[in-house]
Amino acid sequence: MNAYRPSLLRTLACILLPPLTAAPLAAQAAGLPAMQEPSRGAGNGIIQTLQNYGFDIVLLVALLVISAMFVGVCYHAYNSYSEIHIGRRTWGEFGLTVSVGAMLLVVGIWLLTTATGVL
Repeated sequence: MNAYRPSLLRTLACILLPPLTAAPLAAQAAGLPAMQEPSRGAGNGIIQTLQNYGFDIVLLVALLVISAMFVGVCYHAYNSYSEIHIGRRTWGEFGLTVSVGAMLLVVGIWLLTTATGVL
């Protein structure tokens, strides 16, 4: 038997390490895109620019809240639909669940749109 036998990990490290260390240099040479301005513009100073980025973050959080509401309404409607086949609910209750969920989504979207308009 050989006294010295390199492991697979060491071999892979020797093969993959040089290209991986050169990757950041290649990315800089490719010309990465510049950071985009916020949706309200860059602003006159650093404080106004940070406020504009904060506005974009608030809009993103509002979008996540509405998405979570939509998933919740869909999950509840699906559970209501599955209970129809078991016999625990009726089609009328399912329709009521879907319509109330849709109204809640509309009200939620309206409230979050109004709230972001205050900013």
